Amino acid sequence: MSAAPPRNVLVRARVATALLFLLFGITLGVWTARIPAIKRELSLDDGALGIALLAFAAGAITGMQATGRLVDRLGSRRVMLPAAFAEGLVLIPPAFAPTLAALAAALFVFGAVHGTLNIAMNANAIDVQRAWQRPIMSSFHAVYSIGGFIGASAGGLFAHAGTGPRTTFTAVGGAMVVFAAWSAWWALPPTAPSAPAAAALPSGPVRGVLFLGVLVCCALVGEGAAADWSAVYLRDDLHSSAGFAAAAFAAFSVAMTVTRLAGDRLTARFGPVLLVRASGLLAAGGLGAALLIGEPPAGVAGFACLGAGMALIAPQVYSAAGDRNPEAAGRALARVVGLGYLGFLLGPVLIGAASRVTGLPGALAIPVVLALFVAATATALRPRPRHPSTTAPDTAGPDTAGPMATRPDATRP
Repeated sequence: MSAAPPRNVLVRARVATALLFLLFGITLGVWTARIPAIKRELSLDDGALGIALLAFAAGAITGMQATGRLVDRLGSRRVMLPAAFAEGLVLIPPAFAPTLAALAAALFVFGAVHGTLNIAMNANAIDVQRAWQRPIMSSFHAVYSIGGFIGASAGGLFAHAGTGPRTTFTAVGGAMVVFAAWSAWWALPPTAPSAPAAAALPSGPVRGVLFLGVLVCCALVGEGAAADWSAVYLRDDLHSSAGFAAAAFAAFSVAMTVTRLAGDRLTARFGPVLLVRASGLLAAGGLGAALLIGEPPAGVAGFACLGAGMALIAPQVYSAAGDRNPEAAGRALARVVGLGYLGFLLGPVLIGAASRVTGLPGALAIPVVLALFVAATATALRPRPRHPSTTAPDTAGPDTAGPMATRPDATRP
């Protein structure tokens, strides 16, 4: 076993990876904040805008699936750094698109780069966590949440100042290139073989991740529900003011970020199984109680509980997927993250369809049930030593190995 990198190298590597999570969140946040301006400038109706946003989603899924094998062959560093530079650059063209077709094409490219960076930076976070020999994945996802807030706030400030999307995206994109350069300077040195040597490596199987993908898909249904339906539920069903209705998603986001900031210590103390089980119960219990009470303050508290409960599930699942497949972490993450993204995209649609039959309060029971399912099957993350000759196949369920299973000190601070 090779010696661990020096402490200063590890600290810089952790900062470099965190910068990419921050960049990732900022670009998505600023894009989301300026969607209304893009829609207005191109005179798009809701249907046309939906087509453009679907192009972004299609690009993201394409990028995710294409990146896994590349990360495994070249190493996460060699993929994430070019993708990080590209992320700042591909943010700009959507603001200059003159037609719906041009906007859809630009968003497909933006989505593809965004999906590529998503897989590569998470794979790099697993590399850094393995070298760090302690749970740190949650802190990276906390930085992503903070980045989303910064990006959305920056977009709002540009809008308030009357600045158009072109100036907004050019300024933010330039700043993101600077972040990428900083990350390139400090990133963890590559440990994968060079490209020609890597190309000759056998392509090993990816094991034990299908069920993990199902878990993160269930979790992200709740996140998508909060983003798209929380304010609608408070405004239309609980008859709150528009301002108070907006507090529901704000509470969800703040609770998620705060919980992620504490997540690494919680992981080290309680381990992934107990933590994910408690997270699912908190999400289900909080939102379920709020739906039964049916009052605006309870609704805000319920979505806060949903945010706190959902906060740590994805980081735990991503860590498990990567540690279960150390030589194929890119492909493992591509499968798991791809399934999760489908949950985020399709969950709100499912809830909208169900609301036509049961009403929105009844439809919001879907993320409650899914959170209970996650809690009940949290043993999927149980750490135990890996034995290559007996590793479970890709359809492995709740008894498969979990994050950092090969390190006996994984559950200690």
